[in-house]
Amino acid sequence: MQFLKTLFWVLLAVFIALFASRNWSDVTLNLWGDIQVDIKIPVLMAVMFLIGFLPTLLIERTRLWSMRRRVEAQERQQAAGATIPASAAADESPVI
Repeated sequence: MQFLKTLFWVLLAVFIALFASRNWSDVTLNLWGDIQVDIKIPVLMAVMFLIGFLPTLLIERTRLWSMRRRVEAQERQQAAGATIPASAAADESPVI
């Protein structure tokens, strides 16, 4: 399975390198006013990908972080709840 994952990432890297080398030309972006910027197409695509991906990644990581905190709090509560009744039950003598 590790071989297939490695093969996938190598093929993806080769594909991205070929795409970048074949499309390495300038694109002029017209920004506000009279400002123009010349940028390479692969660089522009990478920047646009990161602009779209980073907010999604940050939202997902914060949700995962909060869920982990909830699970850990629940586990601590269950662990504390499980030990208290056991000790309380040991103190009481059975009524016959």
